[in-house]
Amino acid sequence: METAQAAGKLFGVGVGPGDPELMTIKARRVVEAADVVAYPGARHGRSVARAVAEPYLRHDQIELPMTYPVTTEESTHPGGYEADLSEFYDRCAEEVAEHLDAGRDVAILCVGDPFFYGSYMYLHERLAHRYETEVVPGVTSVSAASAVAGTPLVRREDVLTVLPGTLSPEVLAARLQTADASAVIKLGRTFGNVRDALERAGLTDRAVYVERATLPSQRVEPFTGVEGKVPYMSLVFVPAGRADGRPLARAGEVAIVGLGPAGPEWLTPEAQATLSAAQELVGYGPYLDRVPVRPGQRRHPSDNRREAERATQALALAADGARVAVLSSGDPGIFAMASALLEALEDGGAEHADIDVRVVPGLSAMQAAAARVGAPLGHDFCVISLSDNLKPWEVIERRLDAAGAADLALAIYNPASRTRRDQLEGAREVMLRHRVPETPVVVARDVGGPDEAVAVTTLAGLPAAAVDMRTLVIVGSSTTRVIENGGGPPRVYTPRRYPAQADGRR
Repeated sequence: METAQAAGKLFGVGVGPGDPELMTIKARRVVEAADVVAYPGARHGRSVARAVAEPYLRHDQIELPMTYPVTTEESTHPGGYEADLSEFYDRCAEEVAEHLDAGRDVAILCVGDPFFYGSYMYLHERLAHRYETEVVPGVTSVSAASAVAGTPLVRREDVLTVLPGTLSPEVLAARLQTADASAVIKLGRTFGNVRDALERAGLTDRAVYVERATLPSQRVEPFTGVEGKVPYMSLVFVPAGRADGRPLARAGEVAIVGLGPAGPEWLTPEAQATLSAAQELVGYGPYLDRVPVRPGQRRHPSDNRREAERATQALALAADGARVAVLSSGDPGIFAMASALLEALEDGGAEHADIDVRVVPGLSAMQAAAARVGAPLGHDFCVISLSDNLKPWEVIERRLDAAGAADLALAIYNPASRTRRDQLEGAREVMLRHRVPETPVVVARDVGGPDEAVAVTTLAGLPAAAVDMRTLVIVGSSTTRVIENGGGPPRVYTPRRYPAQADGRR
């Protein structure tokens, strides 16, 4: 009785970035022992993976070239490029399977690491569930590029982001802006889009270009010096900072950054990138506590009522050549630091004329509060602060009356403090001149924070005693509606259409 032939073993072997001496000892041992060595290649007949492993191949091994149907040209397949490649990998997998079924061990070579954007993974998906399989990792192109450039990529708490150049310039730019350090691979035809993305992200001066790392033909130079076409086996990396650990920065800039209403999930990519690149952080102490500590950055905390002093301090730091980020909760242009800093800039005149000042928007508290219940600000609305620190109550009352008469939904900031308890009750009285007592009201406290509490009530039932400075109040218009939500909190919205005969009261 014949014994069934045992199947061979499949190996996915990372051969590293190009230098045969950077193949691991295990990769070399597997390649030398394999019955069959398979490798991808282009139609011109050359294979980078085979060239790397060539010193370790035996003359009696079976070689299995896997020739791509397309490389840089357009696919003629009726199903397009993806269908063309899918059929290619299907054919290659079956060829490999024939050898495995015959009891031969097969080593499939892959430049770099098999599971790091490697071609091997597509064969792994087709074969690993059918045969005994082992994957041998390899040195990646990103590691090799950093090494040959003599430039560390990340240190301490830095996070490395690896991006394919095939992404759109818009997506690439957004990802690059939020990264501590980054590498963009798969260049070649994508190089123009990558250049565009780096320019949008303001990172061209920091970027390093590396071509064919570890090979005799390697090329390393600043990204700004690269022109024309580049090969597929090239990448761009942006290191996380200078050798002394301080972030790279342009001189003389102040950015007023909106942190959103609470945690890091509310932070925009632009705000995150600006905070990462700043040398000096200026802000109210609790806002500074929301920003992770980064090596090389200096922090300048102050009391909440020191807006003017913070603005002056930030401009002075920028005048000395620093890149400064001034922190605001929510959006810096809504009752926050943007106005205070621009006022200080104007007062400084020629002294601050050369300082670049920009505002980085953030998600506002009223947007976050409205989203928790639906769309109470879905039609025309007004935003008013009840704080009388910088304007008299008479002005506030007049504006409340005007908003009520215009039948605008109303978002109320700074509704009450420990020492200022009467304004919210006064505001309710003004609004009752124009609204029925049943008008929907949203009371949102600490949205996004650990003490978040959002309630839907009415103008008559507004719990003024429970409202504080961490609360935002939204008063509906005459058309604002409340929808029951099963066992959940009610949904609130203001229709986009306005009744032709609306007079402000229902």
